[in-house]
Amino acid sequence: MKLIEVTSQNEVKLFHKVPRVIYRSDSNWIPHIESDIEKIFDPERNKLFVNGKAIRWVAVNTQGEIVGRIAAFVNPKTSNTFQQPTGGVGFFESINNQSVANLLFDTAKTWLQDNGMAAMDGPINFGEKQEFWGLLVDNFTSPSSYMMNYNLEYYKDLFENYGFQVYYFQYIFKRDLYVPAQPVFVRKYNQMNSDPNYRISNARKMTTDQIAADFRTVYNGAWGKHDNFKEMAESTAKKVAKSLKPIMDPDIVVFVYYNDEPIAFYINIPELNEIFKYVNGKLNLWNKLKVWYHLKRKTPKTMVGIVFGVVQEFQGKGIEGAMIKWTEENIVTLNRYDETIMTWIGDFNPKMIRVCENLGAEKFRTLATYRFLFDREAKFERCPIVE
Repeated sequence: MKLIEVTSQNEVKLFHKVPRVIYRSDSNWIPHIESDIEKIFDPERNKLFVNGKAIRWVAVNTQGEIVGRIAAFVNPKTSNTFQQPTGGVGFFESINNQSVANLLFDTAKTWLQDNGMAAMDGPINFGEKQEFWGLLVDNFTSPSSYMMNYNLEYYKDLFENYGFQVYYFQYIFKRDLYVPAQPVFVRKYNQMNSDPNYRISNARKMTTDQIAADFRTVYNGAWGKHDNFKEMAESTAKKVAKSLKPIMDPDIVVFVYYNDEPIAFYINIPELNEIFKYVNGKLNLWNKLKVWYHLKRKTPKTMVGIVFGVVQEFQGKGIEGAMIKWTEENIVTLNRYDETIMTWIGDFNPKMIRVCENLGAEKFRTLATYRFLFDREAKFERCPIVE
């Protein structure tokens, strides 16, 4: 068995071929969009390469058959924020063979050690935490959401047999939109409606710049007092809004205002994997036309809540519940969406978990972020709880 470092276009194609071999008989598997993954490994498009590093390998057996792949990376923003300098591994795929997995993990570990790391987290992304993050450990019967990891059940054993330990669990919640809002939410919504200072609206009449500005205000106001928080710049907010524009359904992008100042948001997008299952991971011209057709046809029946936040001064006032009741009256009545799936919440954030549970959502899927300490005698500690 040998590992091939991914350096050429032919090797990139080989890298993307691996999951097609692993999941060829799995009807639940929806290929990731290959161009989404390639952005991560392109130094011209991923700013983490300025001070960070990433590498990829493909494993091939003696018969020339593809049997696995892995990527390793050093994220300059996070690698030195833990007790041990910690790198990452991701985009891991392997046949059900511990020797193959061990070779992949050992190779990544050696490279990370050579780059000053003392631990590795995985499977994670060389980029945003909401994308390609975590190992699926519960619910292997439902197709995955866009940019969310999906894997076979035996992957858990491959990680844990090597010595990885759970650093934190990631919970994905789902809510049936046709379940009526709880009476307390109705009461909060009615109280808000009776106060002319409050206003809830979708983004249908908003420009991209308006969405960016209001999103930035709420984002910075909601998380501004958290440790290690970096305020979102205007340019970043505009970039986020611009990236969402082609896939955005303005009817499911919700803002709350107080005296015309944005104080909360509930940002949803259609579940793109309900469209991308038709394109086989490739966005060529023909498949882009397919995507356009399904977006216009409003094919997705699921919406994905990618972020939900309330400015700190207004937290604890029932804003979340009021938005759920508003959704019932203004989104459910469109008869386009049946359910909403919420982006994962770590078990280190019990406050946000309680919010989801109080909103009537149920745990739908569980993933895990694992950590492996290179010093096997070092004390392992779980991710600290966010107070």
